[in-house]
Amino acid sequence: MSDALRLYRNAFDRLVLVDAAGDVHENVIPVRAFPITAPDAGFSLVDSEGKEIASFDSIDALCEEARALVRHTFAAREFMPVIVKIVGVSSFSTPSVWEVETDRGTTRFILSGEENIRRLAPPALLVADSHGIHYLIRDRGALDKRSKKFLDRFL
Repeated sequence: MSDALRLYRNAFDRLVLVDAAGDVHENVIPVRAFPITAPDAGFSLVDSEGKEIASFDSIDALCEEARALVRHTFAAREFMPVIVKIVGVSSFSTPSVWEVETDRGTTRFILSGEENIRRLAPPALLVADSHGIHYLIRDRGALDKRSKKFLDRFL
C-alpha cells in the first residue's frame, strides 16, 4: 500500500480510508475480486454505495496493520465453512439432513434440493443449506471415499 494511503477503524468500528489526495472515505468495505477461486488475489475498497475507491492486486500490497484490518473484515463478512468430510446423509432424496465435518467443526444442515449443489471452477462445489448458508467443497476429488459416494448420489 502506498505510504500516501492510510486505512484505520473509526470510533464506530468502521473502516476509513485516507487516499493519496488526503480525501477521507468513511465506511469503506473490502470486496474480493474472486472470493472462492482466488481469495488472496485482487480486491477493492468500495464505499457504502459500492463505488470502487481503490483496488489492489494482492492483500500483500498492504502494510501489516492494514492487512490485519482487511483480513478481520473479510472474516466477519464471509462465513463459508469448507466441507472436509460428509459423515452422513439422512436420505438420498431431498430434502435430506447432511452431517458434515467442516474446517469450523461438525454441523448438520438440510439440503432442500439437488439444485442447491452448484459446480464452480473444477473441482470445487458450493452447497447451500435451507437457511442460505453456503458451504464450500474445494476439491471433491480430495474427499474420502465415503464422502464421495454420498456426494455422487446428489450430482
